[in-house]
Amino acid sequence: MFTGFEKIVEERIKKAQKKGEFENLPGSGEPIVLENDGHIPEDLRLAYKILKNADCVPPEIELKKEIRQTEDILSGMEDTTEKYKTMKKLNFLIMKLNSIRDTSIVFEVPQKYMTKLTGRVKSKNSADKKK
Repeated sequence: MFTGFEKIVEERIKKAQKKGEFENLPGSGEPIVLENDGHIPEDLRLAYKILKNADCVPPEIELKKEIRQTEDILSGMEDTTEKYKTMKKLNFLIMKLNSIRDTSIVFEVPQKYMTKLTGRVKSKNSADKKK
């Protein structure tokens, strides 16, 4: 049993089929490709699909992409001053990503300069002790 609105919709679909308006559509005769969106909460799936169709990317994904690009640029650099500037930019992007995410500190992305900084501090401390 159809409601009034559903009846109107059904009639219009049948008219369009008789006129042949559904023939030669893109993807006609091909299987429907369903996306696996099981990892997205059910109440957010429609919103995610709309954003995806509009080519909108969540800020976290955008930042991750920019971090990867900056790391690629950094790996090919030779100039120390440019490398330093790019490293600062990279660490800023990582800090921004970590501040956006609402997770435990265990899951944060580590900044790139920590090992070098601790190495410098240790070497400076050992040099001060020798004096």
